[in-house]
Amino acid sequence: MHIPIKVDYGVRALVDLAIYGNEGESVRAADTSRRASIPKAYLAQVLHALRRSGFVKSTRGPSGGHALAIPPDQIRLSEVMDSLDSSENLVQCFDNSSFCVFQTCYAQKEVWKNVEDAVFSILDSTTIDMLAVKTKRSSNVDFMIRMPTNV
Repeated sequence: MHIPIKVDYGVRALVDLAIYGNEGESVRAADTSRRASIPKAYLAQVLHALRRSGFVKSTRGPSGGHALAIPPDQIRLSEVMDSLDSSENLVQCFDNSSFCVFQTCYAQKEVWKNVEDAVFSILDSTTIDMLAVKTKRSSNVDFMIRMPTNV
């Protein structure tokens, strides 16, 4: 299965905004680019697409940046994929039977449809908040290092 890079970058950006955009605060694109390892020029395109889809709000100016437009627990990966990727099906012959030029393709079609249904079920049941929580948990040491301590 192939996940388009635009979708991968979009999910990374949304998770970064969920983690670092405390209570709707704007996050600078340069910071997200660095933390999420997304090239700045590509991140600008992705954030623009996410803003058009209603996931992100942007503020211009010196204290501007990007923030989630809706709570992270309401953003499903299936919605992000739909907004950033134009392909409808994982297997092309579902949309166009001319891609199935071999008889064996039809025998496999049911298997691939079941795989696709399982993938979309997982995407639909996974939210940006769930990924943000897992990310925080897996990099807890990194968060503790950057948190100020009272001495």
